[in-house]
Amino acid sequence: MSFAENTMAGKTALVTGGATGIGAAIVRLLGKLGARVAITSRKEENLKAAVQEFAEKDGIDVIYRVGDVRDADGIKAVIADIATELGGLDILVCNAAGNFICPTEELSSNGWRTVIDIDLNGTFNCCQAALPFLKKATRGGRIVAISTTHADSGWPTAAHAGAAKAGIQNLMKSLSAEWGKYGVRANWVSPGPIEGTEGVDRLIIAQGKAAEVLKRIPLGTFGQGEDIANAVVFLSSDMGAYVSGTELVVDGAARWGT
Repeated sequence: MSFAENTMAGKTALVTGGATGIGAAIVRLLGKLGARVAITSRKEENLKAAVQEFAEKDGIDVIYRVGDVRDADGIKAVIADIATELGGLDILVCNAAGNFICPTEELSSNGWRTVIDIDLNGTFNCCQAALPFLKKATRGGRIVAISTTHADSGWPTAAHAGAAKAGIQNLMKSLSAEWGKYGVRANWVSPGPIEGTEGVDRLIIAQGKAAEVLKRIPLGTFGQGEDIANAVVFLSSDMGAYVSGTELVVDGAARWGT
């Protein structure tokens, strides 16, 4: 079962951190379903490679701009430029994130600030910059932030990322309440372990924890980027028109695994 081919026709979308991993899977599905999509991140070489791959392998014309979500003024200019080229902005997917493994007692203040700045502050900067354009979205603007199930349960050895993601979730609740009057819906998707992402490759597999983690997932497998993309499409399409200020967990029931 899949979405109709024209599900996102006429929509415009920006995916931060859309060149790799979950972000790229989201871009791919939005584009295949008819949306005009833009991506932004700090590394132009990654953006160029992704745009070329989207065109050659998926037949999707994606535009890009180099931008740092931590730079409020800079990302404001980037989003305005993207909205101008796309002819507006209907959907903002806040996917850009940073993380690394470190016991909390050894975590430096700089390490803490870096992740908070990318994940939480970056999401705030993008949402605020996108609002003037989301207000003008014909069928209501959509913000979808990518969080994690660890934001609900705590994240030992990644407390900085867990705290940032928990802050993002509360931010989405606040924006849904404040910006509903503009027709803007704000939600978040909380992935469990997704195969092929840095979260699984670096934080689970490289740490020798794959077998241990899989035992705690009743469905018995890691998720795929497409699973998260499907959730984003639902929330940002007309099917999710009456959903705002809420979480969509995509984790194979891992929270209840034993």
